[in-house]
Amino acid sequence: MSARKVIPGALALAFMLPAAAQQTTLPLWEAGVGGVAASTPAYPGADSRSGRVLAVPFFIYRGEVLRADGSGIGARLVRTDRIEFDVGFAASLPARSDSGAARAGMPNLGFLGEFGPRVKVFLTNPTPTSRLRLDLPLRAVMEFRDGVRRQGTTFEPRLVVETRQPGSPWSYDANLGLVVGDSRINRYFYEVAPQYATATRPAYQADAGLMLVRLGLSTSYKFNDDVRLFGFVRLESYAGAANRDSPLMKKDNDASAGVGFSWTLGRSRTAARSAQ
Repeated sequence: MSARKVIPGALALAFMLPAAAQQTTLPLWEAGVGGVAASTPAYPGADSRSGRVLAVPFFIYRGEVLRADGSGIGARLVRTDRIEFDVGFAASLPARSDSGAARAGMPNLGFLGEFGPRVKVFLTNPTPTSRLRLDLPLRAVMEFRDGVRRQGTTFEPRLVVETRQPGSPWSYDANLGLVVGDSRINRYFYEVAPQYATATRPAYQADAGLMLVRLGLSTSYKFNDDVRLFGFVRLESYAGAANRDSPLMKKDNDASAGVGFSWTLGRSRTAARSAQ
Protein backbone atom coordinates (compact mmCIF):
# COMPACT_ATOMS: atom_id res chain seq x y z
CA MET A 1 0.00 0.00 0.00
CA SER A 2 2.95 2.49 -0.75
CA ALA A 3 2.28 5.71 -1.87
CA ARG A 4 -0.84 3.49 -0.49
CA LYS A 5 -3.48 3.57 -0.58
CA VAL A 6 -5.59 1.35 1.67
CA ILE A 7 -4.24 2.94 4.81
CA PRO A 8 -6.22 5.57 6.77
CA GLY A 9 -5.38 9.10 5.83
CA ALA A 10 -3.48 7.57 2.91
CA LEU A 11 -0.63 10.01 2.36
CA ALA A 12 2.26 7.88 1.14
CA LEU A 13 5.71 9.22 1.88
CA ALA A 14 6.46 8.83 -1.81
CA PHE A 15 4.15 11.78 -2.56
CA MET A 16 6.60 14.01 -0.71
CA LEU A 17 9.45 13.10 -3.06
CA PRO A 18 9.88 14.64 -6.53
CA ALA A 19 9.58 12.32 -9.50
CA ALA A 20 12.63 11.53 -11.57
CA ALA A 21 13.48 14.26 -14.02
CA GLN A 22 13.82 13.69 -17.74
CA GLN A 23 17.60 14.00 -17.58
CA THR A 24 19.83 10.96 -18.04
CA THR A 25 22.26 11.93 -15.25
CA LEU A 26 20.89 12.53 -11.76
CA PRO A 27 22.76 13.36 -8.54
CA LEU A 28 23.44 10.56 -6.07
CA TRP A 29 21.44 12.40 -3.42
CA GLU A 30 19.12 15.38 -3.08
CA ALA A 31 17.60 17.02 -0.01
CA GLY A 32 14.96 19.66 0.50
CA VAL A 33 11.46 20.35 1.74
CA GLY A 34 8.06 19.38 0.40
CA GLY A 35 4.44 20.18 1.11
CA VAL A 36 1.16 18.51 0.29
CA ALA A 37 -2.53 19.23 0.83
CA ALA A 38 -4.79 16.21 0.34
CA SER A 39 -8.26 14.90 1.04
CA THR A 40 -8.76 11.14 1.41
CA PRO A 41 -11.25 8.68 2.91
CA ALA A 42 -10.54 7.99 6.59
CA TYR A 43 -10.31 4.34 5.52
CA PRO A 44 -11.55 2.44 2.43
CA GLY A 45 -15.35 2.73 2.31
CA ALA A 46 -15.54 5.21 5.20
CA ASP A 47 -18.38 7.68 5.66
CA SER A 48 -15.91 10.39 6.66
CA ARG A 49 -12.88 12.05 5.09
CA SER A 50 -9.47 13.08 6.33
CA GLY A 51 -7.95 16.37 5.18
CA ARG A 52 -4.22 16.90 5.64
CA VAL A 53 -1.79 19.76 5.05
CA LEU A 54 1.81 18.76 5.65
CA ALA A 55 5.24 20.28 5.18
CA VAL A 56 8.16 17.92 5.73
CA PRO A 57 11.82 17.56 4.75
CA PHE A 58 12.72 14.95 2.13
CA PHE A 59 15.86 13.06 1.23
CA ILE A 60 16.48 11.20 -2.03
CA TYR A 61 19.28 8.67 -2.36
CA ARG A 62 19.87 6.84 -5.65
CA GLY A 63 22.32 4.13 -4.66
CA GLU A 64 22.66 0.93 -6.64
CA VAL A 65 21.15 -0.98 -3.70
CA LEU A 66 19.83 1.47 -1.10
CA ARG A 67 17.15 3.76 -2.53
CA ALA A 68 14.94 6.57 -1.24
CA ASP A 69 12.97 8.12 -4.10
CA GLY A 70 9.50 8.61 -5.55
CA SER A 71 8.92 4.84 -5.54
CA GLY A 72 9.47 4.52 -1.81
CA ILE A 73 12.25 3.73 0.64
CA GLY A 74 14.13 0.47 0.61
CA ALA A 75 16.78 -1.76 -0.91
CA ARG A 76 16.93 -2.72 -4.59
CA LEU A 77 18.34 -6.24 -4.60
CA VAL A 78 17.98 -7.28 -8.25
CA ARG A 79 17.84 -5.13 -11.39
CA THR A 80 17.87 -6.16 -15.04
CA ASP A 81 16.46 -4.56 -18.18
CA ARG A 82 13.13 -6.30 -17.54
CA ILE A 83 12.86 -7.18 -13.85
CA GLU A 84 13.58 -5.34 -10.62
CA PHE A 85 13.25 -6.74 -7.10
CA ASP A 86 13.38 -4.54 -4.03
CA VAL A 87 12.37 -4.41 -0.39
CA GLY A 88 10.65 -1.22 0.65
CA PHE A 89 8.98 0.74 3.42
CA ALA A 90 6.04 3.14 3.33
CA ALA A 91 3.88 4.81 5.96
CA SER A 92 0.59 6.65 6.45
CA LEU A 93 -1.17 8.83 8.97
CA PRO A 94 -3.75 7.81 11.60
CA ALA A 95 -7.50 8.43 11.56
CA ARG A 96 -9.67 9.14 14.60
CA SER A 97 -12.85 7.13 14.99
CA ASP A 98 -14.80 10.11 16.36
CA SER A 99 -14.47 11.81 12.95
CA GLY A 100 -17.07 9.47 11.40
CA ALA A 101 -20.41 8.10 12.52
CA ALA A 102 -19.74 4.52 11.42
CA ARG A 103 -16.79 3.99 13.83
CA ALA A 104 -18.02 6.24 16.65
CA GLY A 105 -17.06 4.70 19.99
CA MET A 106 -14.61 2.24 18.41
CA PRO A 107 -10.78 2.36 18.73
CA ASN A 108 -8.93 4.87 16.58
CA LEU A 109 -7.00 3.69 13.54
CA GLY A 110 -3.32 4.27 14.26
CA PHE A 111 -0.22 5.22 12.33
CA LEU A 112 0.56 2.33 10.00
CA GLY A 113 3.81 1.28 8.38
CA GLU A 114 4.26 -1.25 5.57
CA PHE A 115 7.33 -3.31 4.83
CA GLY A 116 7.97 -6.04 2.30
CA PRO A 117 9.22 -7.18 -1.10
CA ARG A 118 8.15 -5.87 -4.50
CA VAL A 119 8.76 -7.23 -7.99
CA LYS A 120 8.60 -4.78 -10.91
CA VAL A 121 8.29 -6.24 -14.40
CA PHE A 122 8.93 -3.83 -17.28
CA LEU A 123 6.55 -5.01 -19.99
CA THR A 124 6.85 -2.72 -22.99
CA ASN A 125 7.27 0.83 -24.27
CA PRO A 126 3.89 1.84 -25.74
CA THR A 127 5.50 4.99 -27.19
CA PRO A 128 9.10 6.24 -27.38
CA THR A 129 8.49 8.41 -24.30
CA SER A 130 6.48 6.00 -22.13
CA ARG A 131 6.78 2.58 -20.55
CA LEU A 132 4.40 0.04 -19.06
CA ARG A 133 5.29 -2.06 -16.04
CA LEU A 134 3.64 -4.51 -13.63
CA ASP A 135 4.20 -3.96 -9.89
CA LEU A 136 3.72 -6.86 -7.47
CA PRO A 137 4.22 -5.62 -3.88
CA LEU A 138 3.56 -7.85 -0.85
CA ARG A 139 3.58 -5.87 2.39
CA ALA A 140 3.31 -6.60 6.11
CA VAL A 141 1.26 -3.88 7.85
CA MET A 142 2.37 -2.72 11.31
CA GLU A 143 0.48 -0.38 13.62
CA PHE A 144 2.45 2.04 15.80
CA ARG A 145 0.13 2.96 18.66
CA ASP A 146 0.84 2.09 22.30
CA GLY A 147 3.59 -0.17 21.02
CA VAL A 148 3.95 -2.02 17.73
CA ARG A 149 1.37 -4.56 16.53
CA ARG A 150 1.18 -6.60 13.34
CA GLN A 151 -2.08 -5.81 11.53
CA GLY A 152 -1.94 -8.18 8.60
CA THR A 153 -0.62 -8.44 5.05
CA THR A 154 -1.66 -6.89 1.74
CA PHE A 155 -0.95 -7.73 -1.90
CA GLU A 156 -1.40 -4.97 -4.49
CA PRO A 157 -0.76 -5.94 -8.12
CA ARG A 158 -1.01 -2.97 -10.46
CA LEU A 159 -0.20 -1.85 -13.99
CA VAL A 160 1.70 1.43 -14.23
CA VAL A 161 2.23 3.66 -17.27
CA GLU A 162 4.90 6.35 -16.97
CA THR A 163 5.31 9.15 -19.51
CA ARG A 164 8.40 11.34 -19.57
CA GLN A 165 8.68 13.71 -22.56
CA PRO A 166 12.31 14.82 -23.13
CA GLY A 167 12.60 18.58 -22.99
CA SER A 168 9.13 19.03 -21.46
CA PRO A 169 8.61 20.17 -17.85
CA TRP A 170 5.58 17.84 -17.57
CA SER A 171 5.51 14.17 -16.59
CA TYR A 172 2.52 11.86 -16.17
CA ASP A 173 1.79 8.55 -14.45
CA ALA A 174 -1.32 6.35 -14.50
CA ASN A 175 -1.93 3.08 -12.66
CA LEU A 176 -4.69 0.52 -12.34
CA GLY A 177 -4.63 -2.11 -9.61
CA LEU A 178 -6.37 -3.87 -6.78
CA VAL A 179 -5.65 -4.48 -3.11
CA VAL A 180 -6.16 -7.89 -1.49
CA GLY A 181 -5.81 -8.27 2.25
CA ASP A 182 -5.60 -11.21 4.63
CA SER A 183 -8.21 -11.69 7.34
CA ARG A 184 -6.20 -9.69 9.88
CA ILE A 185 -6.03 -6.40 7.95
CA ASN A 186 -9.67 -6.77 6.90
CA ARG A 187 -10.63 -7.28 10.55
CA TYR A 188 -8.66 -4.14 11.43
CA PHE A 189 -10.79 -2.01 9.12
CA TYR A 190 -14.15 -3.78 8.96
CA GLU A 191 -14.78 -6.07 11.95
CA VAL A 192 -17.24 -5.02 14.64
CA ALA A 193 -16.58 -6.87 17.89
CA PRO A 194 -19.65 -7.63 20.05
CA GLN A 195 -18.69 -4.97 22.63
CA TYR A 196 -18.87 -2.28 19.91
CA ALA A 197 -22.17 -3.43 18.42
CA THR A 198 -25.12 -1.02 18.56
CA ALA A 199 -28.66 -0.95 17.26
CA THR A 200 -27.41 0.57 13.98
CA ARG A 201 -24.03 -1.19 13.91
CA PRO A 202 -24.43 -4.96 14.31
CA ALA A 203 -21.52 -7.24 15.17
CA TYR A 204 -19.61 -8.35 12.09
CA GLN A 205 -16.78 -10.81 11.46
CA ALA A 206 -14.54 -9.76 8.58
CA ASP A 207 -13.01 -12.14 6.04
CA ALA A 208 -9.87 -12.10 3.89
CA GLY A 209 -10.20 -11.02 0.27
CA LEU A 210 -10.48 -8.07 -2.09
CA MET A 211 -10.45 -4.66 -0.43
CA LEU A 212 -10.68 -2.30 -3.40
CA VAL A 213 -9.92 -1.61 -7.05
CA ARG A 214 -8.03 1.63 -7.71
CA LEU A 215 -7.31 3.90 -10.67
CA GLY A 216 -4.62 6.50 -10.00
CA LEU A 217 -3.49 9.49 -12.04
CA SER A 218 -0.66 11.88 -11.23
CA THR A 219 1.26 14.65 -12.91
CA SER A 220 4.21 16.86 -12.07
CA TYR A 221 5.58 20.09 -13.48
CA LYS A 222 9.25 21.01 -13.26
CA PHE A 223 9.17 24.74 -12.57
CA ASN A 224 12.99 24.90 -12.51
CA ASP A 225 15.90 22.68 -11.48
CA ASP A 226 14.94 22.98 -7.81
CA VAL A 227 11.15 23.37 -7.65
CA ARG A 228 8.59 20.83 -8.81
CA LEU A 229 4.79 21.00 -8.50
CA PHE A 230 2.61 17.88 -8.52
CA GLY A 231 -0.97 16.71 -8.22
CA PHE A 232 -2.73 13.36 -7.95
CA VAL A 233 -6.20 11.81 -8.08
CA ARG A 234 -7.15 8.28 -7.00
CA LEU A 235 -10.54 6.71 -7.75
CA GLU A 236 -11.47 3.64 -5.69
CA SER A 237 -14.27 1.09 -6.06
CA TYR A 238 -15.39 -1.14 -3.16
CA ALA A 239 -18.30 -2.74 -5.02
CA GLY A 240 -16.67 -6.18 -5.13
CA ALA A 241 -14.98 -6.01 -1.73
CA ALA A 242 -14.99 -9.17 0.39
CA ASN A 243 -16.46 -7.24 3.33
CA ARG A 244 -19.02 -5.20 1.44
CA ASP A 245 -21.63 -6.22 4.04
CA SER A 246 -19.70 -4.77 6.99
CA PRO A 247 -21.61 -1.97 8.75
CA LEU A 248 -18.34 0.01 8.55
CA MET A 249 -18.37 -0.12 4.74
CA LYS A 250 -20.52 2.87 3.84
CA LYS A 251 -19.68 3.62 0.19
CA ASP A 252 -19.44 1.83 -3.13
CA ASN A 253 -16.71 4.16 -4.36
CA ASP A 254 -14.70 7.19 -3.31
CA ALA A 255 -11.83 9.42 -4.39
CA SER A 256 -8.67 11.01 -3.04
CA ALA A 257 -6.94 14.09 -4.41
CA GLY A 258 -4.04 16.32 -3.53
CA VAL A 259 -1.55 18.93 -4.69
CA GLY A 260 1.91 19.73 -3.49
CA PHE A 261 5.44 20.87 -4.18
CA SER A 262 9.04 19.84 -3.63
CA TRP A 263 11.93 22.28 -3.28
CA THR A 264 15.44 20.89 -3.55
CA LEU A 265 17.86 22.79 -1.32
CA GLY A 266 20.98 20.73 -1.93
CA ARG A 267 22.34 17.92 -4.09
CA SER A 268 25.51 15.94 -4.49
CA ARG A 269 28.10 16.64 -7.13
CA THR A 270 28.51 12.90 -7.56
CA ALA A 271 26.14 11.41 -10.14
CA ALA A 272 24.08 8.31 -9.52
CA ARG A 273 25.14 5.33 -11.62
CA SER A 274 21.53 4.84 -12.77
CA ALA A 275 18.76 7.43 -13.13
CA GLN A 276 16.05 4.80 -12.66
